[in-house]
Amino acid sequence: MAITSWPLSERPREKLLQKGASTLSDTELLAIFLRTGITGKSAVDLARELLSHFGSLTNVFAASQVNFCQLPGMGIAKYAQLQAVLEMARRTLGEELKCGNAMNSPKLVRDFLRLSLANKQHEVFIGIFLDAKNHTIATEELFSGTLTQASVYPTEVIKRALFHNAAAIIFAHNHPSGIAEPSHADKILTQSLKQALSLIDVKVLDHFIVGNGTALSFAEHDLI
Repeated sequence: MAITSWPLSERPREKLLQKGASTLSDTELLAIFLRTGITGKSAVDLARELLSHFGSLTNVFAASQVNFCQLPGMGIAKYAQLQAVLEMARRTLGEELKCGNAMNSPKLVRDFLRLSLANKQHEVFIGIFLDAKNHTIATEELFSGTLTQASVYPTEVIKRALFHNAAAIIFAHNHPSGIAEPSHADKILTQSLKQALSLIDVKVLDHFIVGNGTALSFAEHDLI
């Protein structure tokens, strides 16, 4: 049955306008994004199938172009729209980070890092450079690597910190395996970076590891 045949109170778009986006299920939100269905299937049906196929909303957004477009009713246009939504969300969170104190907004930092790193198919190491008031100066991808590792060079990090005249840094990298747990190498690297940056009076405030839908904080686990 077409969504236009449903009672107004049950239609995703009308429900959002009346009650707010937070009241909608993942399926309903995705259906609004898809806008239209295909012959024999409504947008809600397609949304339900997408979630069933990929397992979660996070995995839908993380899907590759090939995997996304091979499903009935999907295509290049919808994939491009999906990526545009993700990028707008990243930029919005990035703007919020620049306006506020990063250390007073741990959820904001986490959300930004998850959107920036969770979908990467290879390991990426980034730095958030902060001023003396912990306001964001810049966010940079410092190193990228393979499925399992990225080589990180403290001297290069020092150069970027000096370039930005940073007072502090928050590091983050992803684990493409999806497991947001620090390895022994991650712990050693963090301490090496902390020691190297202390020579130029730059503090390492935190190091996040991003996995599937999660971001582990070294600071919260007393690893800094």
